[in-house]
Amino acid sequence: MDNHFIMPAPPILRSPAEEEKLRGRLTGFKVGYDEGYLRGRLAVLDGRPEEPLPVRDIHILYVASGKGYPYSPLDDAVICALQKLATRVTITDVRQNLVDLAITHSPDLVLVLDGLDLPLDQVALLRSRGHKTAIWLTDDPYYTDFTMKIVTHYDYVFTLELNCVEIYRGLGCQKVHYLPFAAHREHYRPTITHSPIHRDVSFIGSAYWNRVAFFREIMPDLMSYNTVINGIWWDRLPEAPLYGERIEIGRWMTPQETAIAYSGSKIVINLHRSHIDEVVNNNALSIPASSPNPRTFEIAASGTLQLSDARNDLGSFYKVGEEIDTFTTPLELMEKIRFYLTHEEERREMALRAFERTLKDHTYLKRVNQLLTIIYN
Repeated sequence: MDNHFIMPAPPILRSPAEEEKLRGRLTGFKVGYDEGYLRGRLAVLDGRPEEPLPVRDIHILYVASGKGYPYSPLDDAVICALQKLATRVTITDVRQNLVDLAITHSPDLVLVLDGLDLPLDQVALLRSRGHKTAIWLTDDPYYTDFTMKIVTHYDYVFTLELNCVEIYRGLGCQKVHYLPFAAHREHYRPTITHSPIHRDVSFIGSAYWNRVAFFREIMPDLMSYNTVINGIWWDRLPEAPLYGERIEIGRWMTPQETAIAYSGSKIVINLHRSHIDEVVNNNALSIPASSPNPRTFEIAASGTLQLSDARNDLGSFYKVGEEIDTFTTPLELMEKIRFYLTHEEERREMALRAFERTLKDHTYLKRVNQLLTIIYN
């Protein structure tokens, strides 16, 4: 047999511009594959049926906060869950005469959200008529100067801050329960199709002074990535004009807009407000906050990686280091941003674990069922 010598193909010579174009295409393929893989797995988890919960044969008079946005989405979430868990729900708000409504509708339970604007004489009359009353407080511990004056007027008190439980019990409340908020699945879920938003890092929230001080330490590094900050009061940040539209000033985003921004971000920062703020807080006892805020669950429900400042009770809801990661200083935050933006698999798997945990344990359906179980079991 004759041996045939095959000449190797000559190397392909490309100009620097062509090489850069090829690298861009390959990077684009990789980014597209990673995004598609993540959204495909999120779609599978998102499509699982929710665990069935008991429907109680009770009539609930739900009293909305009456404050409008941003409280109205909380009302929407609670109402939606109540309507799936009780045979009858009557909806009203703090501006209405609850006693007249109770006489007309004879509810088994009057559930109040927030309640700071509800006249307490109405609550007393409801209890005197034999109606069970419950309040779910929305802003503990930041407005405890006000809430401490109203909690003793209710049969059941639910607070989203663990450190307020003993405070309220010390006032004489017999039935105080720790019940943080959750994720409303009608508002917060991942974008399963190609996302219209592409960010490296997002932060969405008001510019409380502790947040302004925190971000000021790392602004050049933080904004060297494709980072966008949304929320009110960010004109407090002196550097804001340097970044143009990447720091939005003065607009509340709807839950749906927020969910799309979360889902289109590789990393979402959750930096809690401080329990010490002389400008906006009414917390004369300086009760510290150890519980996660509602955004903790909303970010996780949107299918993205969350980096949260460390709070003492965060580990009761998510496994730190597996389902969520934390930071304690601005420099540590930047270290973790750099790590997760260069370790796609670790970022993706943590986001998926947090999403799955949220669907299992941290929806409003689960929270409201817990509330009703406490009252009726």
